[in-house]
Amino acid sequence: MNSLEVSRLAYAYPDGTQALFGVDLTIGRGERVALLGPNGAGKTTLVMHLNGILTAGHGTVTVAGTPVRKDTLKEVRRRVGLVFQDPDDQLFMPTVRDDVAFGPANMGLTGEELERAVKGALERVGMLEAIDRPPHHLSFGQRRRVAVATVLAMEPEILVLDEPSSNLDPAARRELAEVLRSLDVTVLMVTHDLPYALELCERSLILSDGVIAADGPTRELLADTGLLAAHRLELPYGFAIPAPAEPA
Repeated sequence: MNSLEVSRLAYAYPDGTQALFGVDLTIGRGERVALLGPNGAGKTTLVMHLNGILTAGHGTVTVAGTPVRKDTLKEVRRRVGLVFQDPDDQLFMPTVRDDVAFGPANMGLTGEELERAVKGALERVGMLEAIDRPPHHLSFGQRRRVAVATVLAMEPEILVLDEPSSNLDPAARRELAEVLRSLDVTVLMVTHDLPYALELCERSLILSDGVIAADGPTRELLADTGLLAAHRLELPYGFAIPAPAEPA
């Protein structure tokens, strides 16, 4: 079973702006995939369809075999974990423990089962030692990892990250990359950070003008300067695509 299937997804906002023009994509279980594209390409609109914040004007979205519909939203939102660009949009409780417990507690977990879910999620992101600290006492990078833990505590099918590397210093960027590589969960990473996509995702999609313009190995897409230019994507000045590692 695939983690995500999107078929012929089209959507227009109430003011008539057409954001998606028939998006087709499939993400297999356990894949880490980067979603690339210029501003205004439709990336946010697509992501908001994955857990039913928006519902399709045309086409279908299916998460682990469950179609995204009004009557399935509770299950879909458990399966699709969204991690926002700003962790302060996600952390609002007095302590880290309370923030990570919020979702599973609302799903009915209590007592030792809830405690295991909270501690397990924090351990996966390397933040267990901060369990009783107020989130606002943590660094920005630590808060982002706690935000990831709030989603992991729900045991999602797919983790969707919006610009995960933004505003991180080099050490926090590396720490988050190590966490994301260690997770046994499907990842869809929405990013403008092309080197981060190359580091973490073997496959990338380019969404441009509301359609999937390219889908392939990240290394191949980023090495195609004409493709990047056509869709207003740029590697940092002087960045060179590393040669593939030699097999052992």
